[in-house]
Amino acid sequence: MSKAIEAPVSSQSVQPAAIEKKSVSFQNILLGAAIQTFEVSTLGQPFEVVKTHMAANRGDSIATSLKKTYARGGIAGFYQGLIPWAWIEASTKGGVLLFTSSEIDYRARVAGLSSSWAGLLGGVGGGIAQAYTTMGFCTFMKTVEVTRHKSADTNASTWRIAYDVFQREGIRGLNRGVSAVALRQMTNWGSRFGISRVTESIFRGKDTTRKLATWERLAASAIGGALACWNQPLEVIRVEMQSQAKAADRPANLNLFTTARYIYQKNGFLGFYRGVTPRIGLSVYLTVCMVFGGDSIKAYFSNKQKANH
Repeated sequence: MSKAIEAPVSSQSVQPAAIEKKSVSFQNILLGAAIQTFEVSTLGQPFEVVKTHMAANRGDSIATSLKKTYARGGIAGFYQGLIPWAWIEASTKGGVLLFTSSEIDYRARVAGLSSSWAGLLGGVGGGIAQAYTTMGFCTFMKTVEVTRHKSADTNASTWRIAYDVFQREGIRGLNRGVSAVALRQMTNWGSRFGISRVTESIFRGKDTTRKLATWERLAASAIGGALACWNQPLEVIRVEMQSQAKAADRPANLNLFTTARYIYQKNGFLGFYRGVTPRIGLSVYLTVCMVFGGDSIKAYFSNKQKANH
């Protein structure tokens, strides 16, 4: 009797839902490049310039930074380094992020991790890939644009400074600060994706399959971007390592540790958080563009392809 009862139960056992891999196509890579180029060409670069100025000039307030940036070139001063460096960086790092993070996210979920942990690991991996493929040199050149007025030769062009650095230090010199960039990017996108996923889970509550409303996805993206700025010390260290400022007490060979010690000696603990306010603005805007905007556009094209088939 017991065997007769057990048989139908066994045949109706619930199978775990198959884990779908987010499609990463050439279209998605182009999408990532387009979104980040749009982001940096609108509000992104002004936030970046003011953030970099404050991290390099740690005694300046936001108001002073805005005035000095405007004095350097009017409205165009807020777009220093946009062409070509920010465009090169944006058109490559977006695609790298989407491709790498999607692959790691899928592998992590297949291994049994939750969507939040998978998102965090995907962001970490995507951030590291960004730093070592495209961002090291580009962030160096953008920082040169903003800080070259503090160099020994104030009339030297960005290209001239880059050439001099290359002559002295080779490729390694042009990628100065890439270790700080890598740490910043992996903690950036790991935090952004991870926190955004956790926030989405909180919004869903017990109904884990509920489709989020537009405002909920937007809020989750913004919260993820803002809270990801906890790693501002890495950004200040990165800017100082790449800055063209010259000072008698500034270490000649800067690395993560000597730079951190120099900043602490000059500005104390709060010096590591200079520029955090414009960075929060930048992070929220960038995260909304990439996480919310990217997901929305990808979903649109995905639905369109399904409809055609």
